[in-house]
Amino acid sequence: MNFRPRQKEEPEINLIPFIDVLLVILIFLMLTTTYSKFTEMQLTLPVADTEQMRDRPKEIIVAVAADGRYAVNKVVVNGKGVDPMASALRDAAKGQSGSIIVISADATATHQAVITVMEAARRAGLTQITFATQSSASAGVGNP
Repeated sequence: MNFRPRQKEEPEINLIPFIDVLLVILIFLMLTTTYSKFTEMQLTLPVADTEQMRDRPKEIIVAVAADGRYAVNKVVVNGKGVDPMASALRDAAKGQSGSIIVISADATATHQAVITVMEAARRAGLTQITFATQSSASAGVGNP
């Protein structure tokens, strides 16, 4: 029988799992944080370099004029509210599941006019929305 006292090992803290957990938390915070920038400058947004526009049968094109008038697939919508627009979008999307709404707004159209189209699309059950722009070359931006 061996009655010699065993040498006590000092407990040691393993830092690798601690660092792994901190990195996961850091990645989670980076992915879930939203960064907002509010500027007080005049912006001209509807100009972008885009690829050639393709004709898609499931597209519903909504035109927003500078004075707030709307047209859905080149048919003028009577009224400027959300309800007439939602009705027009439902009619245009009949028989087409997964329709994409393309908002083609005038550069000087009000923000509220575009938000009205987005709210009408939500009420009509259409969730895929994109915005049409013109290329900077055709707009004359940046060209002397």
